[in-house]
Amino acid sequence: MNFHVLTLFPDMIQDGVNTSITGRAVGKGLISLNTVNIRDYAGNKYGQVDDYPYGGGAGMVMQPGPVYRSYESIVEKIGYKPRVIYLTPQGKVFNQSMAEEFAKEEDIVFLCGHYEGIDERVLNMIVTDHVSIGDYVLTGGELPSMVMIDAISRLVPGVLNNNVSAEFETFNDNLLEYPQYTRPEEFMGEKVPSILLSGNHPKVDQWRREQSILRTMERRPDLMEEAVLTKEDMKFIKTLDK
Repeated sequence: MNFHVLTLFPDMIQDGVNTSITGRAVGKGLISLNTVNIRDYAGNKYGQVDDYPYGGGAGMVMQPGPVYRSYESIVEKIGYKPRVIYLTPQGKVFNQSMAEEFAKEEDIVFLCGHYEGIDERVLNMIVTDHVSIGDYVLTGGELPSMVMIDAISRLVPGVLNNNVSAEFETFNDNLLEYPQYTRPEEFMGEKVPSILLSGNHPKVDQWRREQSILRTMERRPDLMEEAVLTKEDMKFIKTLDK
């Protein structure tokens, strides 16, 4: 999978992605990262890519020309028009379902804005998806793009050492992940649940599923509306009402 990032701060993206799991994935050729400095397409010797907004107001707005030309450089490189994600607090809030959808693409372009935003005309020309990572404002799109690259990369085959872990972790079936334990068996008087030491794998799986349901109901009850529940799950939930 190929990630392309249009940004004013390519070093920030490269330093973030080329570490930990995503960094190893890049090294193995499982994903690739291509950062494009929008200033390289400014069209002036000063590298200026912003100007005052028409109609007045505070701040500066990124000009359409440099953004479009930097986008065109990617289109010329890969030979087709890819999906372009504009990171903006006005977009749909990113979630695991979106990560799974984006993971099916061969190429994805992230457009990182700055200042007071980007000229609306070029957004209408090239952007396919407006996406936010939360209802708050950041100084630019670099951090959101790295968050999304991390989440999407985990779904690319081979990126995780244990591919099963992506299937059973948080948000599988729209439920939160069950609690995890490791050695020692007792820590400061707190013991590991005995079921996890039993060696009875069907019972362990049942306990974990029930814990996922309980944790979701307690911490994120809003997720229960879209949770994928089995008949056994429904029976368990009914016992909680007694």
